[in-house]
Amino acid sequence: MKRSAKTLELTFERTIPAPPEEVYDAWLSREVPGTPWSEGEKLILDPAVDGLFYWLVGGTAHYGRFTDVKRPSRVQHTWVSPYTLGHESIVTVTFQEKGDDTLMTLVHSDLPDGEEGKAHDKGWKHFLDLFPQQFVRGKKRAARAGA
Repeated sequence: MKRSAKTLELTFERTIPAPPEEVYDAWLSREVPGTPWSEGEKLILDPAVDGLFYWLVGGTAHYGRFTDVKRPSRVQHTWVSPYTLGHESIVTVTFQEKGDDTLMTLVHSDLPDGEEGKAHDKGWKHFLDLFPQQFVRGKKRAARAGA
């Protein structure tokens, strides 16, 4: 099946009140709310170059492979689901120190330019609006609560 040349790219930025190492580690944790990995019925996660993930949420399978993993600054992986029409798209997450905070930027590129691709906007906003709430100035809430 030939893929249309017209694709969509979504970009999201969030400022997180914690250093990049902490934000990076939290983003790849299945224990931290606000990450895709913390929700769903099934998860296989190996965040290393050529490592794979399989994430089943709401009965819908998402999967891909990690292509770049540089702690604490960058994670990149492919992303395939019915909403990418079965084609690989690319998710790149960067973590940039901004004083005492981290500027976290997520770019999801090579999405189909249609309703399926645009649906990722709502999905990523769900996670990226919840994720920063897990942090208080300099500490994750879970750590503060003794968890």
